Amino acid sequence: MIVTSDGVRLEAAWHQGGADAVVLAHGITADLEEQGLFRILADRLAAAGFSVLRFSFRGHGRSEGRPRDMTIAGERLDLRAAVESVERPVSVVASSFGAVSTTLSLGELPIDSVVLWQPVLDLRRTFLEPELPRGRQLYSDLSSLQQTGFLDIEGRFELGAHLFEEFAELDPRPAFLASDIPALVVHGDADEHVSYEVAREVAARRPRTDWHRVRGGGHGFRDVEREVIDVTVSWLLDQADVSAAQPQPPA
Repeated sequence: MIVTSDGVRLEAAWHQGGADAVVLAHGITADLEEQGLFRILADRLAAAGFSVLRFSFRGHGRSEGRPRDMTIAGERLDLRAAVESVERPVSVVASSFGAVSTTLSLGELPIDSVVLWQPVLDLRRTFLEPELPRGRQLYSDLSSLQQTGFLDIEGRFELGAHLFEEFAELDPRPAFLASDIPALVVHGDADEHVSYEVAREVAARRPRTDWHRVRGGGHGFRDVEREVIDVTVSWLLDQADVSAAQPQPPA
């Protein structure tokens, strides 16, 4: 269990490994499992010598809070609590909407490197003016926000009105570009929900950023999980080797 600075208790699972640690940040309607991918990734990383922390953002899984009250500001507090609880050098793997709180926090948290899976880097084009088929299906009719104060996502999750206000105010793209920590962006070129083109363009513009195209990969990486996990583990191992090779300051 992790407790945030505003007193919210978060569900968490710790996979004990080596000195280098990885925190996993899930998507908007998921939890610390990320549809099963995060458990598989955590086991692989632990076997490779990493310690791994999985957690559920507030309003998700068994963490405290109602889904409709979840906000980006709240998720940033959750991510801070997760990263700071590790108390060692940490990398973050963020999937989909988890990339929003992660990229917005890169300048504030002690994160050594970051892996973004199918990242939401343009909130307006994903939620407010959705360009892709799945986004148009879910977010084109926002009338219920005025009627009930939240948008029901197929009975699986409720997005609150304040969250949509944040979508209009915040922009993760420049925050990611402003950071210079090593990054890997992994995106499927058949993603029907979050823009592959936006991710590719941002990765190409950003220094110290590796790009991996998952051919035929849709949102959630169904049927391509092994490729995504393999490239993620390999990249994080390379980063750990680079960090270990760097000279340490005198005590």
